[in-house]
Amino acid sequence: MKKHWFITLIILLLFFGCQTTPEQETIEMPDVQIEYADDLPVEESEESEGGNYAETRPGPRSMDELTVAIPRYDLELDFRKSLYSHESQLFTALYEGLFSYHPVTLEPVSALAESWALSEDKMQWTFTIRRNARFSNGDPIRAEDFRAAWLSSLEPHLEAPFSSFFDVIAGARDYRNGINTDPESVGIRVISSRVLVVQLSSPASFFPAMLCHHSFSPIHPSMIDKNDWSLEPPVSNGPFKIVSMDEDGVYLEKDNQYWDRQNVALNKLTVKYTDSGDEAAYLWNSGEARWIFGDVNLDALTDHSGIQINVMFATHYYFIRSEQEPYNDNRIRRAMALVLPWEELRSYYYLPAETLIYPVVNYPSANGIIEADYEEALSLMANAGYEDGSELPELVLRITPGYDAARVAVLMADAWMNILGFNVRIEIVPFERYYQSLKEGGYTVASTTWIGDFADPYAFLQMWRSDSNLNDALFIDSEYERLIDRSMIEEGAVRLRTLADAEEYLLNSGTILPLCYNPALNIIDTGEIEGWYANALDIHPFKYMSFRTFRPLPGVVMAQ
Repeated sequence: MKKHWFITLIILLLFFGCQTTPEQETIEMPDVQIEYADDLPVEESEESEGGNYAETRPGPRSMDELTVAIPRYDLELDFRKSLYSHESQLFTALYEGLFSYHPVTLEPVSALAESWALSEDKMQWTFTIRRNARFSNGDPIRAEDFRAAWLSSLEPHLEAPFSSFFDVIAGARDYRNGINTDPESVGIRVISSRVLVVQLSSPASFFPAMLCHHSFSPIHPSMIDKNDWSLEPPVSNGPFKIVSMDEDGVYLEKDNQYWDRQNVALNKLTVKYTDSGDEAAYLWNSGEARWIFGDVNLDALTDHSGIQINVMFATHYYFIRSEQEPYNDNRIRRAMALVLPWEELRSYYYLPAETLIYPVVNYPSANGIIEADYEEALSLMANAGYEDGSELPELVLRITPGYDAARVAVLMADAWMNILGFNVRIEIVPFERYYQSLKEGGYTVASTTWIGDFADPYAFLQMWRSDSNLNDALFIDSEYERLIDRSMIEEGAVRLRTLADAEEYLLNSGTILPLCYNPALNIIDTGEIEGWYANALDIHPFKYMSFRTFRPLPGVVMAQ
């Protein structure tokens, strides 16, 4: 999933004590054109509202109601269209599929699946849905509700961001690409109201982990064809349901139709929108919010006891878009990567990244570009027919406002101009429009932060397939497709080696320019709130949270 990372990244850099800070160093700008996509007003900094509060925050106003603060970005309640991390967090309250995340290990935990069976060839899964599984309006959840939801996510017109996740299912890829328009060709079959059979295109040991993702939730028949789910509270099926929404936030209460409601401690959830890091700090200092998820001004906090920072399965990287020739040529992209000052680019970060995928257990290391090689770069340019880089179309480097984005853009532009002779223009796009602008094109290089949606390298690598709706780089490469296809019929260490080869291919083609692995930042007092645990996906199911009651983790039996 994408994370709104821009401001928080700078805060974390300062918190960890970087080698340089905006106050310590100014950026020397090369002779490069910088253009603002919109007028960006410059505001005078104001003293944080939180400064009037004592170091000890007021206690919670209610022990069965949790208030969470998230940034005010457009909130998409239709999980088929959702893309961002703050939406994924809210969805742990609203929606649930066959499996859900364990709050600590992130291993799949049985949710709506009461039982399941795997065929001997590991190609067919049979799921039995719980008898007491119901939507928030009381209607039973049927196997057909899963099938209809999954097929709708594959409809080409919907352009669901995570539709490529379904490619592990037989026939799904052809269906979502419009090659086969017959829904019966997709390996999702309803045997009875409670039995769902899924036929895979190849064995996929990670399938249960993938089913934890909100994209695999069922949809109530009344919602399936609705275009806008924000007009009224949607019919949901999670531990909580929305009772009202306004411009300031979303208000939820425990769903008494939920199959496991007896293990949900909180009765109410309030999700408040914030417009700035200062406002988030104020909500924390005043005691109004007990958890800050997203942008916050750490300097404005009067109580630092809730600061939680942990390593996340996430990477911040730049990418070269293949929209325009000759930037779709691996030789040109690799040449661009080979002239960058990698040590200077990465040394600023607490967790510098040389790869796309954060190292995970048993996953082989991929070798990317770690240092400049001007001789090879110039040779590649000449081999591609461009001894003079000024002959290439103008390179547009699209960034967000902020010190780090400017620092990186200047270093990159300087290398591409002075070593390769490119014409470079830096374009600055406001935060609120940035991610949408990556879909619209008109640029050559841009950056993003991606969080893996499940703990497997495929969570990162599937998005670079030519037909993935997440492929903002428009990357198309037959060798890469061959490697991913091969991994889909492999298992264990052999599969992981092939995926590492695919990652290495991306890195060495210059398509991806990784800079750092991202830590997660949350403000929450875990001594006050139980059931919240730091984890690699920064996903924290609301179901397990409480103020006062100790409850064992899934699968743990307490001695009497």
